[in-house]
Amino acid sequence: MASALGTKINELRRGKGLTLEELAKATGSSKSYMWEIENKDVARPSAEKLDRIAAALGVTADYLIDATAAAPTDDIHDRAFFRKFQKADPAVKDKIKKILDVLDEDD
Repeated sequence: MASALGTKINELRRGKGLTLEELAKATGSSKSYMWEIENKDVARPSAEKLDRIAAALGVTADYLIDATAAAPTDDIHDRAFFRKFQKADPAVKDKIKKILDVLDEDD
């Protein structure tokens, strides 16, 4: 029987149209490991692996482990984006800032 974590990962993965193999590749895991996380109650991924899974699914690790959170909110997506932004190369950050500046000019 799948854990709440496994069920949540499965639903998010399917919602993004990803196969187990694609999610495994995006997280540096094997397909069989991802299957275990999604389908077995005993799977307990490390914090690093959980962060990778969350990043690949566009949510936060906090959301994945929160059994009371039924669906990701805009805030969850915003925090996931900000974490990704923080890890980005400075040149990428500059491009994103310029894009935002252009979008702000339209308002």
